Amino acid sequence: MRLETAGEWFPGPDRLFAALEATAPENTRVVILGQDPYPTPGHANGLAFSVNPDIALPRSLKNIFTELHDDLGGTPATGDLTHWAKQGVLLLNTSLSVLPGAAGAHAKWGWDELARQAVTEAQKHGPLAFLLWGAHAQKAMAGLPRPTDLTIATAHPSPLSARRGFFGSRPFSRINDWLTENHRAPINWTA
Repeated sequence: MRLETAGEWFPGPDRLFAALEATAPENTRVVILGQDPYPTPGHANGLAFSVNPDIALPRSLKNIFTELHDDLGGTPATGDLTHWAKQGVLLLNTSLSVLPGAAGAHAKWGWDELARQAVTEAQKHGPLAFLLWGAHAQKAMAGLPRPTDLTIATAHPSPLSARRGFFGSRPFSRINDWLTENHRAPINWTA
């Protein structure tokens, strides 16, 4: 099946590669891996966990912001995470497209291999911090992090699992500490 003839799907052709366009391999410092775009109309914007500024925060993103506030004392004004991407945070889903209301519908289309290739390309430019939320992300990136990389693997921020190790993990300050130790600028997570 070709995307052009598959009917409605998200995030749509103009945002399909938004994560890779927003964060070039040579600028990538952090990898946050999602599973697939939000399957709710109007939510997916091509960046993992991100939504457009006028969209209410999905539950996983609310939990991410709760942890961010507990960790660093603030949160962005909206759920649009483009400012993270511009600072070198690759917000990549292992599936770049999804059918409305059908999470995982395009999971077997080979997008996961593209995600691995994108991360491998970014690794050519220096050590990376991997933020792997949930078993899916951890399995998808298995074998890629190197000893020079930072890997933070916790439960997914979903309401179903956030209390099993996501909350209290303080990933944002840990990444910034690691970046600073490696003589790299920290991420402004709360801007």
